[in-house]
Amino acid sequence: MPVRLRKLIGMIALIVLVVLYALIATTVATYRLAESPWWVHLLYFLVTGLLWILPAMFIIRWMERPESDPQRER
Repeated sequence: MPVRLRKLIGMIALIVLVVLYALIATTVATYRLAESPWWVHLLYFLVTGLLWILPAMFIIRWMERPESDPQRER
């Protein structure tokens, strides 16, 4: 797969990941943490704010992988 196509697919995947993750994290917080104290909200959003980085790392690593055939590079 050409690097440019892989980067396009990866960029779209990252955007979808961030949007869906934000919607899910906010929905869970709204329904599960409504009556919780402020420090529970802080801890929840601190953890969920950093947790999306793990799947994003795999997508970025896949995007930056070199082509299998060095003759194809331009």
